[in-house]
Amino acid sequence: MFKFFVAGNQIQENTIKIMGEDVNHISNVLRLKKGEQIIICDKDTAKSYICEIIEPAKEYINCGIVDLVKQSTESSVHVDIFQGITKSDKMEYIIQKATEIGVRNIIPVQLERCISKIDKKSETKKIDRWQKIAEVAAKQSKRDRIPKIENVINLKNICQNIEKYDIILIAYENEENITLKEELKKLDRNKELNIGIVIGPEGGLSEKEVAELSESGAKCVTLGKRILRTETASLVILSDIMYEFEL
Repeated sequence: MFKFFVAGNQIQENTIKIMGEDVNHISNVLRLKKGEQIIICDKDTAKSYICEIIEPAKEYINCGIVDLVKQSTESSVHVDIFQGITKSDKMEYIIQKATEIGVRNIIPVQLERCISKIDKKSETKKIDRWQKIAEVAAKQSKRDRIPKIENVINLKNICQNIEKYDIILIAYENEENITLKEELKKLDRNKELNIGIVIGPEGGLSEKEVAELSESGAKCVTLGKRILRTETASLVILSDIMYEFEL
């Protein structure tokens, strides 16, 4: 069953009105007809509904609510990725795959060794494109919420927000002793956890950046004996966390 997201104000007592790009997708791409069922998720509450198409039209599609989807597809652990800005194709890949795996939010970070620089003029356009990639991936993977792609921040912003998380982990290639597994075992599994992950860009994190993050309370971990590319590291550590707490 195909899944779509709507704003809360599009949901009435027993009906949901689909508008915008999804109308064309349903009518002309998927060619769904009256009486066929889809899943519609409320962006505001993350509640999903099984719905039946009752009135297809050119500008909107009315759907009747058949039932509430009782099982959530969201993880019990909330993971945010602080991703050092990479080249465009790698950034898009990370956003797409991290959304499928279960990331909560992705925060682009301008770091010392970032090859790509984003100026204020192009930032809004970039964020909008990345957000759209996250939305498409969320639909495909039947997520109950769309990860938010935050505005670009710097290292100082991460340090100032470390206390908001149960732990912030730094995937650092020069860390040889402390493993991800060791740090995750220290966390209280009886509470709703908030975990942050810091991933460097193509050139990695500088020693100065790692020292500043560590002094603020972040923890360096090794991801194994082999050096991973930035787009691989993001997805490996996220997958490991989801495995540890979900499966």
